[in-house]
Amino acid sequence: MPIRALVGLGNPGPQYEATRHNVGFWLVDAIGRQQAGGWQREPKFQAEVLRASSGEASGCWLVKPQTFMNRSGLSVSALAQFYRLAPEELLVIHDELDLAAGEVRLKQGGGHGGHNGVRDIASSLGSPDFWRLRLGIGHPRSLNLRQEVADFVLHRPSADQAIEIDRAIDRCLSQLGPLVRGDFAGAQQVLHARPAS
Repeated sequence: MPIRALVGLGNPGPQYEATRHNVGFWLVDAIGRQQAGGWQREPKFQAEVLRASSGEASGCWLVKPQTFMNRSGLSVSALAQFYRLAPEELLVIHDELDLAAGEVRLKQGGGHGGHNGVRDIASSLGSPDFWRLRLGIGHPRSLNLRQEVADFVLHRPSADQAIEIDRAIDRCLSQLGPLVRGDFAGAQQVLHARPAS
């Protein structure tokens, strides 16, 4: 089944733009830069939206919920209901603590893995069956940091981590066509490959 909406998760506001928790926004922003139109604030979805009109994502909705991460489901469920989108037609893009910076995993359904945005979307949709594109940001423990997780995700990545995350985003952009068409197995072969150091 093809994807009809690409939902990047993050927190609204300039103070959060460059933080690890906003990597979902970073990817949909990169896709949005390939489009002729600009982002529009859509109050009924509590989101910024952009309908892709060209390129691999043509016809897809690009979505950035403006509800703050923990209430992302309010935005996603409103959009899904309005456009009659099945959970399987949604690709939610979010940060992943359990993956090192630069790693990417694509999966459908399953648990929320402690991610409050994913948890709220599953609850609001009444289904966990949406697709997830998980962008690794690393974990403070694996990086030998004493930072609490909540503090870690709300800070900028280090310069080295930012480079790895940017490379992961480029890899995702290279697989945008297969992702939108629903060739998930083909996209996984590229996205799950160990990134070159």
